[in-house]
Amino acid sequence: MEAKNEWAKRAKRFFKAELKRRDVTYEELARRLTAMGIEETEGSITVKVNRGTFPTWFFLASMQEIRCPAVRVEDL
Repeated sequence: MEAKNEWAKRAKRFFKAELKRRDVTYEELARRLTAMGIEETEGSITVKVNRGTFPTWFFLASMQEIRCPAVRVEDL
């Protein structure tokens, strides 16, 4: 279980760092995801990220919407 928790922490840190790097708030991300047809709110994003166990579809869609050009495992 520790290994899973470590990967969840890494994904969470990466996710938050990429949002900060691009100056995108959870509110703005929610707007962008909703515009692409994925209904999210600032609150639902906050819960997913704080929990650190967000689904892959959410991670990938978010990375696309914030224009993250690549996700390298080495960066996690």
